[in-house]
Amino acid sequence: MVIDCDDLTVGKTFWAGVLGVPTPDDDGQWAMIPGVIGDGVRLLLQKVPEPHTCKARVHLDIETDDVEAETRRLEKLGATRVGPFEDQGWVLADPLGNEFCVLRAGGTANWPERAVTWEELPSDE
Repeated sequence: MVIDCDDLTVGKTFWAGVLGVPTPDDDGQWAMIPGVIGDGVRLLLQKVPEPHTCKARVHLDIETDDVEAETRRLEKLGATRVGPFEDQGWVLADPLGNEFCVLRAGGTANWPERAVTWEELPSDE
């Protein structure tokens, strides 16, 4: 999967944080997020000259057992809420405007055995 980024540094920092992996190096055109998505699937970030201008026809869904906590974690990384997705979660945008969803886990084979987890984030309070 490829995500277009007009600012590769912002894109790779955000998506590495989302997926809980180290921020990758890039060659000025491409950055590959290390393999946390699954066997044979890569997440590449591609530098493009133009900023995001319209809704993408393909997007990522992030499933979680705590939609609000995950949404707040992603907001701390730079995501913004675009709006609710039915009664299941949120549509968010990354710092470059690319939309993705945060949804309640359901229907995923082997959930939670195959879930990626992170330590709890420190509270702002």
